Amino acid sequence: MPDRGTEDHQAGRLLEGRYRIGQRIARGGMAGVYEAVDERLGRTVAVKIMHPGLGDATRDAEESFARRFVREARAAAQLSHPNVVAVHDQGRDPSDGTVYLVMEYVPGHTLRDVVAKEAPMSPERALALLDPVLSALAAAHRAGVVHRDVKPENVLIADDGRVKVADFGLARAVGAETQHTATAGVLIGTVSYLAPELVVEAEADARVDVYAAGVMLYELLTGEKPHDAETPIAVAYRHVHHDVPAPSLRVAGIPDYVDALVARATVRDVTLRPADAGVLLHHVRRVVHALREGLTSDAELVQDLLPGARSGRAGDTTPEPVSSLWAGVDESATTLLRERTELPERTERTAVITPGPPPPRRLDPASADTGRDRRPRRRGRWILALVVVVLLGALGSAGYWFGWGRYTSTPSVVGLEQTAAIAALEDAGLGAQVRERVYSESVEAGQVVATDPAPGDRVLPDATVGLTVSRGPERYDVPDLSGLTLEQATAALEEVKMVVGRRAEAFSETVPEGRVIRSDPAFGSAEAEALPVDTAIGLVVSRGREPIPVRDWTGRDAEQIVKALRAKGLVVEISDRVFSDEVAAGDIVSQQPEPGSDTQLFRGDTVELVVSRGPELVTIPSVRYSSTSSAIDRLEKLGLEVRTERAPIYLTGQVAWDTDPKPGKRVRKGSTVVLFVV
Repeated sequence: MPDRGTEDHQAGRLLEGRYRIGQRIARGGMAGVYEAVDERLGRTVAVKIMHPGLGDATRDAEESFARRFVREARAAAQLSHPNVVAVHDQGRDPSDGTVYLVMEYVPGHTLRDVVAKEAPMSPERALALLDPVLSALAAAHRAGVVHRDVKPENVLIADDGRVKVADFGLARAVGAETQHTATAGVLIGTVSYLAPELVVEAEADARVDVYAAGVMLYELLTGEKPHDAETPIAVAYRHVHHDVPAPSLRVAGIPDYVDALVARATVRDVTLRPADAGVLLHHVRRVVHALREGLTSDAELVQDLLPGARSGRAGDTTPEPVSSLWAGVDESATTLLRERTELPERTERTAVITPGPPPPRRLDPASADTGRDRRPRRRGRWILALVVVVLLGALGSAGYWFGWGRYTSTPSVVGLEQTAAIAALEDAGLGAQVRERVYSESVEAGQVVATDPAPGDRVLPDATVGLTVSRGPERYDVPDLSGLTLEQATAALEEVKMVVGRRAEAFSETVPEGRVIRSDPAFGSAEAEALPVDTAIGLVVSRGREPIPVRDWTGRDAEQIVKALRAKGLVVEISDRVFSDEVAAGDIVSQQPEPGSDTQLFRGDTVELVVSRGPELVTIPSVRYSSTSSAIDRLEKLGLEVRTERAPIYLTGQVAWDTDPKPGKRVRKGSTVVLFVV
């Protein structure tokens, strides 16, 4: 692709929320083509985006180009053929009105690249490249669609060798209202491949594609375009007033019947050109057959191919008079082909013979007997000559019959529905048998993908033609991958011709580590049904049970910690409630497991907490009138420190009088109490 790697403002945008635009891979006068990803289906596509500046002149012009985009989508949608680039979608982005077309992505190069590298090439190679192009055009012509812009740039060659015709941007269904190729008064098309009638009358039918295909064949054979000039107008003028020259004038060694094939496809008189690509394809395959037989010249095939030899479709074997074979070809080409095939000029002459008096006869007796003897001998020689002529004619007829005449050509039924294809073959006197059913992304289910023998090949009458019938697009549902290992999931996807896409990891309490939790799209969902081959399926793989870290919860509010741990799935037990002078009541005093340990917690595991009841308090008892020793003993048993002091009235100090704090007051255990004695 000549424009690969070029970036512009379209790259990176998400078109209508679905198509992620990548790098530009081609650019034309009307639109650019970008590699893109269909994020809904996860496949690579080609997106054709109309240049935003096309409508600058007038609003009508802009809408005209937009209508061509829609027409291209509809024209290509009518075609279901392995050699036509499939169109998947068409629309207009509501954000800025961008008109786009979504097509099959064909990685590879164009026929223009092949011309640049290989041309001039052998006739066998050139016709092998042209055959699938004509097959695609024949399918379009059968559907009533004319391409109108056939050129090497619009022929894509995939990396695996598949040949596909793209860009039906000028295509229209043939009808009374669509016989013109002008848009807004401007002639559209590539001038090097324009048929003369497009230039003169702006009319288009299937034969304009035939002409362009003939010009492409000339270019493949010679490496040059047949007409060259300084301006496009001058090139168009030469198409109108000059025939395409014979390829052998520029490249020696090209057989005469190949010259004749080019002349037939590019004849300026449209009535002498093959009616459509299917007819030209039939002629191409006849020429290919001659090339395979190693013929350097074939006067009969030349006579049959030259313009005027046949004007009908494939299968019309009625020969034209030899004098009509040269109609529509300019003098230089005619002279060259006549010399190469040694076909004599025919002249119509009328001779009037007047009988005269017989010569005098000598009645010589000596010669009379001799005359009587000569007549039988002359009669014998004439009879012998006649027998020889008859035998030679019979041998020639037999040779023609066994070598060619008894054969018929396989009609092209590719693209037809199975029943219609069988009927067409039976109408041609051939049998039909479905030998294989294959998946196809471009041919609808039930339609013929290929035949054996191929269309145009010679077969005996009543022979059976094998049909390969499409099963439609190959689609599969995403299988249930949950619980499988990554290897098992990969194998399960390979069975339905899918691949592993993006992988993510997540914790799971139920799925063991290393096994699939779920797929994306999910099994059983609508998005997981009827997906194309090679769809990438995302996998979420289990990391096993999620560990819950052991933190230091001591000194924190027990009620809040219990609530948080239970929310994580842990079982929390309050193993004890203890008095604590350091930890406030309701806070956590200690825990199991201890913070900083190597123990890992998981959902369902148990955490034990010891909760503080706060400091222990005691009530100061009344000890008045008790003996001093008894009062001290009672207070100390409560865990209090006792300090004695004299009361205001002091006698002997043997009787307790009061305390500080006063009786009934609650104090921490271990506090100091003053005992007043008298």
